[in-house]
Amino acid sequence: MKRINYLLLMSSLAVVNFSCDKSTSDEFEDVNGNIETKLISSIDVTSAEDSDEDTKILFSYNADLRLTSIFDGTETTNFVYENGNLSDVTGQGDNGNVEELYDSPYDAFETGQVEEYDDNGNPSVIQFIEYEYEFMTGEETTVYYTAEISYDNKPNPFYKTVEAAGIIDVLDKVQLNFAVAPQPQEILKAKALFPNNNPSQVVYKNEEGEIEYTINMSYTYDGDYPTTATVSSVSADGGDSETYLTTFTYVGE
Repeated sequence: MKRINYLLLMSSLAVVNFSCDKSTSDEFEDVNGNIETKLISSIDVTSAEDSDEDTKILFSYNADLRLTSIFDGTETTNFVYENGNLSDVTGQGDNGNVEELYDSPYDAFETGQVEEYDDNGNPSVIQFIEYEYEFMTGEETTVYYTAEISYDNKPNPFYKTVEAAGIIDVLDKVQLNFAVAPQPQEILKAKALFPNNNPSQVVYKNEEGEIEYTINMSYTYDGDYPTTATVSSVSADGGDSETYLTTFTYVGE
């Protein structure tokens, strides 16, 4: 299983060419209001098919409740601060995307480009490239796939945790306008792909619009925040099917 920790789901896609006047925090609050602050302390993922796929992701904070590290059982991502502001992110962990957490065969959340947003400003259609090997010619062919994402009418549960890492402050300073001075591409990606709500389904389709793979996430909530999620992943040909139980815990629980 690819071990990416779900925190930066919002920061692993691609740049969309448009201008946005609102800050990330303003957009989030417009959709969700002023929600209660809960900081994620751990995420436990248990596979129904293979215990070797089980993982536990730990989030650590300092005395000021700033996020200091994320450990996925193998690799650690560290957050470094200077004068109270996020100055660097170090470590080997590539932390952040639902595809990696639940072992999707695709990398839409790393290589894709947003084609559509829903009414709440969530990326709802992403186009991405796959390379298919042609055995007859011995050549690779480039094909375009799409990922269609649906959301629960609940806040992105990672928002406050990302805020505690200083990432929201960074995103609030970004203008998605290619007419202005160049900005770091990874920050533009993070801004463009930040979801305001909690994703509940990802459907992958090929160039012909046929479904290839689906990830469904069914949550149990305590107020605005999920406590558990049952996640089912299935390929259209029936050859790849997995189920996971995810448990969320929060600081102070």
